[in-house]
Amino acid sequence: MRRFFPLLLIVLMFAACASRQQSYPSVSYSSVAQSELIAASYQSADTLMRQAGESLSPRHPIIVATLVNLNALEESSPLGRLISEQLGARFAQQGYKVIELKIRQKLYMKRHEGEMMLTREIRDIAQQHDAQALVIGTYTEGADRVFINLKLTQIENNIALAAVDYALPLDMNIRALLYRPAAP
Repeated sequence: MRRFFPLLLIVLMFAACASRQQSYPSVSYSSVAQSELIAASYQSADTLMRQAGESLSPRHPIIVATLVNLNALEESSPLGRLISEQLGARFAQQGYKVIELKIRQKLYMKRHEGEMMLTREIRDIAQQHDAQALVIGTYTEGADRVFINLKLTQIENNIALAAVDYALPLDMNIRALLYRPAAP
C-alpha cells in the first residue's frame, strides 16, 4: 500500500488540476464565414493570391484601394469601402503586408468616398513602402445583383497579375451599403 500511496497522490493532484481548468470561450469564425459578403471577399482575395502565384511575394507590401462605382469612377460607397477592408484583412491573414491607407496624411480623399488616389500618389506610396502590387476594383448595381470586378496589378507597369469577377445578391444589407449620403 505504501508503494501505491505516492502514485495515488500524484493521480489525485492531476485530477484536481484538470478540474480547475476553466473553459474560456474561443473565438469562432464559423458565423463570420457564413456571411455571404465576407465569404465572397475572402474567397476573391484567395483567388487573386492563387492566380498571382509566385509573382506575389509576402515579403513586399501590397496596397488595397477602395472599390469604385463603375458608372462613376470618382465615387464609392460603404460597400466599396467595406469590400476593400475585407480584402486587405484577408491578405494580411494570409501573411501579406498590407499598407494601411487610412492613416496616410497626404492622401487624396473625397468625403464619403474612401481611399481614392491619384496615380502619382499611388506610385509615391508604393515607392516609399517598396509595394509590389495594388488591388483595384469596381462594382456596379444590376436589377437583382451587384457585380464586382477585382484586379491585382503590378504597380510599376500596370499589368494585371490576377483578376476575379463575382456577383452578390442585392438584398437589404447590400442595398444599405450602396447608399451614398448626400454631401453637406
